[in-house]
Amino acid sequence: MRYRRLGKSGLEVSVLGLGTNAFGKRADQETSIKIIHHALDSGINFIDTANIYANSESERIIGQALDGKRYNVVLATKAGLVRGTGPNASGSSRFHLQQELEDSLRRLKTDYIDLYQIHTFDPYTPLEETLRTLDDMVRSGKVRYIGASNYVAWELMKALGISEWKGFARYISTQISYSLADRTPENELVPMCVDQGVGIIPYFPLAGGILTGKYHEKETVPVGSRANTDPNFNRFLDDRTITLGQNVSKLAAEHGYTSSAISLAWLMDRPAVSTVIVGATRIEQLEDNLKSVNMNLDSEVTKELDELSNPFRYGKPFAFYRLP
Repeated sequence: MRYRRLGKSGLEVSVLGLGTNAFGKRADQETSIKIIHHALDSGINFIDTANIYANSESERIIGQALDGKRYNVVLATKAGLVRGTGPNASGSSRFHLQQELEDSLRRLKTDYIDLYQIHTFDPYTPLEETLRTLDDMVRSGKVRYIGASNYVAWELMKALGISEWKGFARYISTQISYSLADRTPENELVPMCVDQGVGIIPYFPLAGGILTGKYHEKETVPVGSRANTDPNFNRFLDDRTITLGQNVSKLAAEHGYTSSAISLAWLMDRPAVSTVIVGATRIEQLEDNLKSVNMNLDSEVTKELDELSNPFRYGKPFAFYRLP
């Protein structure tokens, strides 16, 4: 396994991280725990979850899996998206964040979070309130580092400016949809993160499985695929993304790679990317993803992938989660 510093912090994370939004939903508890243990045995030290994944089941399962194994894990979770129907059931207010942190700590069976992330920008709460709350959490020892998610470049830059002005703990990372099927972060966010020393953590690095080449047409999806088990995912399937997945799969086969591994390896080489989080519902998927860690793409393959995906630098992001 290879490791990198997360942004300009001193925290080292595996270049491949484990995403867990399928745990407790598309993967049952027994399977999820086996995947977590196999990931740790393979050198992955970065595990990412959120308070809302699988209605909080993901955090609970991770807490069970890490019993006796917590010390060497960089554990990341998030809060801020909608958790319920009450007036304070979402957002990044002090009220909501403190409540959610305590609940996450209980489910994860730990007394600290390594990376606590705001799941999306909250336009209804002053940024200073959010950042002061996060700073208090760091000072309390319940949180070690803080990160953002689904912030656009100006929102993230404003947060960094306030933290510097007030002497608060600073965001060291940001999570964003980023892949061969979504290169929109390269227009503004990536240059900003390079300049400010913020580590990028791509989510949906395989575009929800589209970049594996498994989809051939929107109307007929493979049994057990995300599009089959989660009908909401079908909004991501269209002729452009399906064609890209097929083309990446063809290119990978020509060079003796799998399409998953080549897509992840390409992303790991992008500026400011610290760790790439990818989920798995089977050990075999994780094994395939691990092949990306030691791949060295030559310049010609990288150029071909750049050209195939260049149209996806423009337009709407593949995925982007905001408060209603």
